[in-house]
Parts: sequence; structure tokens; C-alpha cells
Amino acid sequence: MKESPLPRLFLAVYVLLVAYASLYPLSGWRDPGAAAFAFLSWSWPRWVTPFDVVANVLGYVPFGALCALALHPRLRGFPAALVAVVCAAALSIALEAAQSFLPSRVASNLDVLANAFGALAGGIAGVLAAPWLLGHGPLKRFRADAFVPGAEADLGLTLIGLWLFAQLNPAALLFGVGDLRDLFADPEGPAHAAQLFVSVEAFTAASNLVAVSLLVSVVVRRSAPVRALLLGVLLAALAVKTLAFAILLRAERTFAWLTPGAQLGLVIGIAVMLAAVALPRTVRLALAAVLLMAATVFVNLSPPNPYTAAMLKVWEQGHFLNFNGLTRLVSAGWPFAALAYLILLASRGGSEHALR
Repeated sequence: MKESPLPRLFLAVYVLLVAYASLYPLSGWRDPGAAAFAFLSWSWPRWVTPFDVVANVLGYVPFGALCALALHPRLRGFPAALVAVVCAAALSIALEAAQSFLPSRVASNLDVLANAFGALAGGIAGVLAAPWLLGHGPLKRFRADAFVPGAEADLGLTLIGLWLFAQLNPAALLFGVGDLRDLFADPEGPAHAAQLFVSVEAFTAASNLVAVSLLVSVVVRRSAPVRALLLGVLLAALAVKTLAFAILLRAERTFAWLTPGAQLGLVIGIAVMLAAVALPRTVRLALAAVLLMAATVFVNLSPPNPYTAAMLKVWEQGHFLNFNGLTRLVSAGWPFAALAYLILLASRGGSEHALR
């Protein structure tokens, strides 16, 4: 069975996400007045919280695991875990040095140590999981049986993974991606009637759900149960959304995302999704692109959310500031990356036997 580039794609994407989160908000660069790597010889930071240490450890666990998986089968066992730690330490030192030039960040040798420890734990986990994930285990068999082979399909699966990650942002409408207002203008606007928001959210949720489903359908094998797979992706997205609200907001607001507009959008989106996957491949590609752009326009023109504006102040502040910036970046850029992918697939043409 041909080796899949999927772990390397995930690793490359994760490195970019870590770099963005570490340097967010990427503004106010100035000369620190000291050598960039001077922090390595400093004493331990005086003010440090258990949350900071745990966050730095956990943030590099996926890096270590992905690094070990990307090295498999060329490098296995302890050497693979060791390379993961060395790479993580090098990345962490470089990012901490860059943080020295940001007034809102403080370079820390303790962060480097915590990052390296997290990469070690992740590297060991990746080494242990590699035979199951990349050998002849059930996950690789599922990849081979359910999805078409090739790097193009792996790129599509990477995009789906990023779309699921974008659902961690509770500030967005259900499945609402492509909001650029934070990058170019004040997202606030005049208040509108709740019914208008219900209509906008329903259209946004339904359009994005159908577009993502059509994207998934073109990388699924003809023999695979495509509708069951699409429902699985939908359930995963809803689980991620629920998890975001459960962790970042109060427990009683776990299902606050399930607004009237979201409910209507889900009903319409599921019905259209199950029917649209039967369309010819070319039509699915075109329809997915149109729906993505239409939903992006609606997201950027949508009125303020009358249901979640107040409680999302918790998400805007505190320990989740960097994670907030990261999820917003992925959410803002995702539809444009997906559109480029759809254009790539359309330009390649190909038969229904290549990409579904």
C-alpha cells in the first residue's frame, strides 16, 4: 500500500498554526534591547500559572505525535521520538525569540522546556500509534477503503480537518466561516430584528454544510457509504461545536449554539446534502464553490448575534486570547482555501474513477 503524505500535511499545517498562535496578535513589533536568545540563560519566570505550563505542554503534544508519524516508516521507535523533541525545541526556541520583539509576549525558557516535554509525550504516543495508524491497522484500512488514493484526496481530508477545527470558535455562526470583518473593519454594526439573524444563520449553516458535504463527496470512493460518511462528518462538527461551548463558556450554555437559525439551517442542509451528493461530479464541484462564496458573503453581512454577544465576552479575554486568534484565522481563511482546492479539482478534470 502506497505511503500517504497525510501525516506530513497535518504536521506542516500544525506548525503554521503553532507559529501564529505563539505570535498572535502579530502587532507592535519593537527592539527588545537585548539579544533575541538571551532568555535561554535567564532564571525561571517569577509569575507563572499552572494553566500556562499545562497549555504549553499540551500545545506541543500533537506536534510530537505528528512528527513521529511523519517520520514513519523511515524512522521508528526512540530515534523518531528524539527527533520530534529536537524539532519541537528548535521551533519553540525560534518562536520564543520572536516573541522577544512583541510587547504583549514574554520569552520564557520554561515555555521551551514545557514545549519539549509535550513533544516528548506526543512523540512517544506517535511512535506507539504509528503501526496502528499507518501500518496495516484499521485506520489505514478505513482510509484506503473509504477514500480515493492520492495526495489530492489527502489535501481534501486536511481541509476537512481544518474545517472541524474552525468549529471551536464559538463566536462564529454555526458552520459560518470566512468572516473577514475582524481583519479589515469593526465587526459591530447596528442592531436588527432577531428574525433577520435567524434567516441569515439558517442560510449560512445550510449552505456551508452542503458545500462541505459536496467537497467530502468528491474524495470518497464510489463503493463507500457516502451518506453515512457525511453524517459522520456532521456529527463530528456538532460535537466539536458543543465541546467549544462546554469548555470555554458556562456549562448551562453548552447548547447555546443551537439557535432557531441553526436548527432551521441543519434541517434544510441535511435534506439538501443527502440529495446533492447524487449529482454529477462537475455539478457538485460548481455547486460547492457557489455555496461557499454565497455563505461567505452572508457571514460578512450578517447582523450582530442577538443570542451570544454577551456571553462571548468570556471567549474574547483571558487565557484563550491566543487560541481565539488562531481559530478566527482558520475560520476566516478556510472557504478561500477550499475554493482554491475545488478549482484545482475542476482544472484537473479526471474521470469519476479518479476522484469521485
